[in-house]
Amino acid sequence: MTAVSDEELAMLRERAAVGDRDATDQLVELAGESGDLDELRRLAAAGSSDAAAVLVELAAEREDLDELRELAAAGSEDAQDVLAELTDE
Repeated sequence: MTAVSDEELAMLRERAAVGDRDATDQLVELAGESGDLDELRRLAAAGSSDAAAVLVELAAEREDLDELRELAAAGSEDAQDVLAELTDE
């Protein structure tokens, strides 16, 4: 994982908040590498489909059915598919 200072992380968040796609992509990558689910959830809630996809991937790896159900309820077809596979629904 690329080491990022708290200051750099804050700047990335500020840039992402005003629509900077590159900053959002960097945040998703950093959060995915570190397994920062809270950051990924925040980014997904702000509309990042990449963050949602990484959340689904991490939840699937952990077989976290609650997380998958929440993502599916929020409209993630990938989460619905993984959930169906894991629960044989």
